Amino acid sequence: MTKSSAAGRVNRARGALGRREARLSRSSRDSEPRTPTTMPLAAIETERLVLRAFDDRDAPELVRLAGAREVAATTLRIPHPYTEADAKQFIVMCRSAFEEGSSAVFAICLRADARLCGATGLHIIRAHLRAELGYWIGVPYWGHGYCQEAVRAVVRYGFEELNLHRIYASHFLHNSRSGAILRRIGMRYEGCRRDHVWKWGKSVDLEMYGLLKSEYVSSGS
Repeated sequence: MTKSSAAGRVNRARGALGRREARLSRSSRDSEPRTPTTMPLAAIETERLVLRAFDDRDAPELVRLAGAREVAATTLRIPHPYTEADAKQFIVMCRSAFEEGSSAVFAICLRADARLCGATGLHIIRAHLRAELGYWIGVPYWGHGYCQEAVRAVVRYGFEELNLHRIYASHFLHNSRSGAILRRIGMRYEGCRRDHVWKWGKSVDLEMYGLLKSEYVSSGS
C-alpha cells in the first residue's frame, strides 16, 4: 500500500468519525428540553385564543380575575385577597422564570378582542425532562371551553417545542371540572395524594394526572 492511499484511508476514517460525533451531538441536544432564555416568550394562537407573555399592563385585570374567591379556591398558589402588588410580583416572576428556563407562563386572551381571561403554563424540571401544568380561568369566562383549548395548546408546546418527556398536573378533589379537562386532553389518572396540601385551614386531597410524550404522539394530538 502506498503512503498516499494509506493517508486517504485515514482521512476518510477521520471524516466518518467526525460525522458520527456530529450526529451524536445533535441527538444529545434533541433529547434535552429546549428552554430559550434570550428570546421572548412566543405567542400561541388557537381557534379562539391567543396565549402570550404577561405584560405590566395586565395587572389591573389580573387583580380582578385572579382576585375572585372562586378562582383562589381551586388553586394552590393564588392568595386571597389578591392585590395589585401580588399581580405585579407575579408578572415579574413569569418573566424572570422564563429567562431562567424554569417555566413558561402564558396569559390566556380572547382572539376576538384581546381580553385577558386566565393563565396557563408549565413549571419545568429540566433535569428530568418533565413539567407541571397549571391553569386557571376567570369566573366570567367559565363554561366556554377556553381552559381546555388553552391547556391543550400548552401541552403541545411542551412536547413539540420544549421536547419534554412527561407533563403532569393535579387538582383538588372537590374540583371535578378540572379533572374532566385533563382527561379530555388525554392525560391519564395516576392516583390520589391524600391530605397532601393545606388550604384555608384544612387538608385537601390532590388528584394526579400525567401524560408521556409517547402517549401524546400515539394519540395524534
